[in-house]
Amino acid sequence: MRMATQSSSHPIICASFNQDNSCFAIGTRDGFKIFDCNTGKLLYEKVIGAFVIVEMLYRSSLLAIVGAGEQPSLSPRRLCLFNTVSGTALRELNFLTSILAVRVSRKRLIVVLQEQAYIYDVNSLEIKRIIDTVPNLKGLCAFSANSENPYLALPASVTKGSVLVYNVIDLQSHCEIHAHCSPLAALAFSSNGMYIATASEQGTIIRVHLISEATKSYSFRRGTYPSTIFSLSFGPSADRPDILLATSSSGSLHIFPLGLDLNDSQTVIRKTDKANTSMSEPVALRATVSVISFSGYFQEYGLRVNHKNEAAWSLEHELNLLTAVAEKSST
Repeated sequence: MRMATQSSSHPIICASFNQDNSCFAIGTRDGFKIFDCNTGKLLYEKVIGAFVIVEMLYRSSLLAIVGAGEQPSLSPRRLCLFNTVSGTALRELNFLTSILAVRVSRKRLIVVLQEQAYIYDVNSLEIKRIIDTVPNLKGLCAFSANSENPYLALPASVTKGSVLVYNVIDLQSHCEIHAHCSPLAALAFSSNGMYIATASEQGTIIRVHLISEATKSYSFRRGTYPSTIFSLSFGPSADRPDILLATSSSGSLHIFPLGLDLNDSQTVIRKTDKANTSMSEPVALRATVSVISFSGYFQEYGLRVNHKNEAAWSLEHELNLLTAVAEKSST
């Protein structure tokens, strides 16, 4: 699982994992960095100014980057397709309003503005479709890069938690899902694009829907009191995802088992700052949870869950992203 938590007034402005979770990128006040998830090595760094969006295309040399506007050359209305091998811009796309989100796959480039979403052919940069949306001040969206389920999800209402699911290859609306009574706060597709998780601004209930039938498959209670959901993330799976994670303003990371052979699949596994490393019963689930904090750390936790829904956490790795230095190749 790959996640990012959100906080304000910290040196890391943005953080995102690539499509196969092998790398992640961060944007800072100084530039952007790319790291290898498995080794923690800093693979690439560019110091040219502040960035609010840095999106990778798998492990290729292509990046989609958007500046924070702190200098004229890094306008938040300009999308730059950047080549990490040559260290130069390949193409630039300019818009009338600020770019709020960017997503990319091997066939499509998605640019989300406040009231529009642009769908491009990623190779020719031909505009395939412009979707008029409801006001989307936070640029909320989810994108499945899976070739069999190439879906884009966008808010369909400003008063309710409705989701528009759009097929970016067929260029047609696939379905609309009425997920919550309150406006949406977070969206995420499973790695195979078959399921979508949603959370509302209320933040107490998280739901999972099957895209093909636009039906609710799971509903989880995160807590009793309202909380802002910062991110949702599914565990990787070729078929049905087995786990869903959520980070929130409560300061905890919640894990929801999906269809596991546990006593109660609705049980919430809650991760706080304290780690529990002991367990008495046989393990039913093992997972590695990767977290990027906006305070500047990459952490990997080992998680074990038994059939009694008892969870044991252990911090396996921790990396300071701000002090990491790229290895120099020998000549």
